[in-house]
Amino acid sequence: MRISLNWLKDLVAHQLEPEALADALTMAGFEVEDIEARRSWADGVVVGRVIDRQPHPDADKLSVCTVDIGEADRSTIVCGASNVQADIYVPVAKVGTYLPKVDLTIKSRKVRGVLSSGMICSLAELGLAKESEGIHIFALDELEVGQDARPLLGLDDVVLDLSSTANRADALSMVGIAREVAAITGAQLNLPIRDNGAALSAEPDRVSIKLDDPKACPIYIGTVLENIKIGPSPDWMQQRLEATGTRSISNVVDITNYVLLEWGQPLHAFDLNRLQSVAGDALTIGVRTAKTDEKLKTLDGQTRELVEQTLLITANDQPVALAGVMGGEETEVHDQTQTVFLESAYFDAAAIRRSARSQGLRTEASARYERGVNPAELELACDRAIQLLTEFAGATVAGQTEDRTDVGRITPSRTVGLRLSRVNQILGPVRIEDGHNELDAKTVESLLSKLGCTATAEAPGEWTVQVPPYRYRDLEREIDLIEEVARLYGYNQFADTLPEQTSRGVLSPETVLSQQLRAAFRGAGLTEVLHYSLTNPEPGRVVLANPLFTEYSALRSDLMTGLINAFKFNLEQGNGPLNAFEMGHIFTAALPNADTSGSTEKESVGGIMGGDASSGQWFNGGKPQPMSWYEAKGVLEAVFQQLGLAVDYRPADKESLDERLHPGRTASLWVRGRTALGSFGQLHPRLRQAEGLPEEVYVFELDWQVLVTCLASQQHKVATFKPYSTYPASDRDIAFYAPTAVTVADLAKAMTKAGGKLLDEVTLFDEYRGETVPDGQRSLAFRLVYRSNDRTLTDQDIDPVHQKVRAALEKNFSVSLRS
Repeated sequence: MRISLNWLKDLVAHQLEPEALADALTMAGFEVEDIEARRSWADGVVVGRVIDRQPHPDADKLSVCTVDIGEADRSTIVCGASNVQADIYVPVAKVGTYLPKVDLTIKSRKVRGVLSSGMICSLAELGLAKESEGIHIFALDELEVGQDARPLLGLDDVVLDLSSTANRADALSMVGIAREVAAITGAQLNLPIRDNGAALSAEPDRVSIKLDDPKACPIYIGTVLENIKIGPSPDWMQQRLEATGTRSISNVVDITNYVLLEWGQPLHAFDLNRLQSVAGDALTIGVRTAKTDEKLKTLDGQTRELVEQTLLITANDQPVALAGVMGGEETEVHDQTQTVFLESAYFDAAAIRRSARSQGLRTEASARYERGVNPAELELACDRAIQLLTEFAGATVAGQTEDRTDVGRITPSRTVGLRLSRVNQILGPVRIEDGHNELDAKTVESLLSKLGCTATAEAPGEWTVQVPPYRYRDLEREIDLIEEVARLYGYNQFADTLPEQTSRGVLSPETVLSQQLRAAFRGAGLTEVLHYSLTNPEPGRVVLANPLFTEYSALRSDLMTGLINAFKFNLEQGNGPLNAFEMGHIFTAALPNADTSGSTEKESVGGIMGGDASSGQWFNGGKPQPMSWYEAKGVLEAVFQQLGLAVDYRPADKESLDERLHPGRTASLWVRGRTALGSFGQLHPRLRQAEGLPEEVYVFELDWQVLVTCLASQQHKVATFKPYSTYPASDRDIAFYAPTAVTVADLAKAMTKAGGKLLDEVTLFDEYRGETVPDGQRSLAFRLVYRSNDRTLTDQDIDPVHQKVRAALEKNFSVSLRS
């Protein structure tokens, strides 16, 4: 929020310089992002009086003006504005003045042969408007020529651009910031509270209020004001609105905007005659949600399709405004308005949030309702608006009516317990001149009173604290009050202390394993990626009840979809194939309609590999060399080997196979022969063609919990060093016919067991199926490498072991040996 310090000083008489005030607010939790010193925008601009205006001799659209700026010699200024004339007071930039908003230094120069010494300024050149049709003319009849023009333009001001946290709804108002400054500095607070007397007790005959949804709108006050004279608002109000970033429109609209900024309470003014033309003479103002196929043209000129979540203001059940968001064009105040119906209402924060989101619309009003306005000050804001309308728009109050539910009749009230011992336990000691000391009860009570809280002592060092209504949504627990004590006392006033006892931090086994797994994947050449857990809704996914966007309205059920999209995106951007992995949560819905009840969440590990990394290189002659299944399997094997995990590859079950995977090139991964780890396979050709992917792309998905079960318990075991053999190896080949139902993994496991310590390595190097191979079998050839750590092996050492391997194969798998 933009805070005008001139306006702020009317509310709280502090003596801090802008920089000091900004620092104090920042230390109190309100970050000041920018200090806008507006005085520099017009340094050197003075009030001038145009004595004479003559046409330029050589240019039809230029004027030669004689201007009195309070100096001995009157200035001659060439001006191109069409509204310049004699006997007017204007802002004049003297020679040597620098105007930062247009990056212009004023110099004496000839314009079509006439020497011009100075410039008559428009509001755009002074930074007060984006565009100006002509020069600015002061409305006052008698001004002192040569005086500084900045006070008359509202440029003798400093504006703080301040941001507040979402829980501080009161900080979206000048009164809220003034209360904060008063609490920080101890300065006197002067709130603009007006008593409009008993004149408001009469109810207007032609308007009644009926609230059909008391939860969405528990309080609605409507005031009819007659004899309205539409015109510009006073200069001081326009200047304050402009300083806070609000455009001046007319006195009635400006007053509603002014009260919104001052009290944080949105108001809306309807043209009562237009309301009656839309709905009829006997008006009943209501609040309800929209019906199907209803439409409303709002003040921004857009015709909006209303949905059931949209909250409406109605006149005789006809939509006339988006409640708490924006008014309707048909009933807006205009130049001929004479009677106004002023709306002052309290809307539920959640209802306005849903309504504004349903229309993709966020306004100053909705921003305040969404955070929560203070219903206890609703009447104060309404009375303030009536007082300003009476004073500056000539309004007379014809009557006021309201509707309140039981909820609306209850002023927000909360009491919170606070203990001095807990305050000092959380905050620690504070610095004093001769050392450190704890906060005492008197200091705590004083700080709470500055916040508007009432602390009642229940026992020594214990209070029951009454929270003021404007902090009702923020101060809910004891820790909230402790935070306020620290904030007002000053975070920098607390002593730096270390814990009496310290202990070394220890990573959990799961965290250590996560780090090792990431390092293993990176070592194998894969890049870690991260995707949103939210995705588009599809059958089987958990759907959010209140999503921000349709395309992010469900929780992902696997990592594969995101990895495939990332692979495709990198190809489209010309970055080549993406070999990547991801660790993240996936969600599955237990019910067919993907309801959140019964849904499960677990962590998963996924990856994708493929494409031709050497594409475009000279040595392959331009021919693509896609990654083979065995290359991709080798990458995954390298990761498992780094982790010390033995994994078996088995044919995937076709009934449960993911339709995105190739049915003949997908394996299920198993640990210890009985625990399913995940799957690894090639993308189906149909999917590859549809997505425009390279010829061979491989994906894997692993169950993180299985990895934790198998490996996390091993993290604290000391690794045993196994020396490399210094003696040469000897290899033997073995070939045989084996049933196709027998897996290579089972064969290799049997050979390794039979070979004992001398058998160092088993590698499949040939597979053949053809006419010479019996039906239901395949020809396999393995290379067995034998090695000893203490000697060079001879045939006498190897032959018995090799024969034992052959016998084990014949016995266990009924193979037909060929060599």
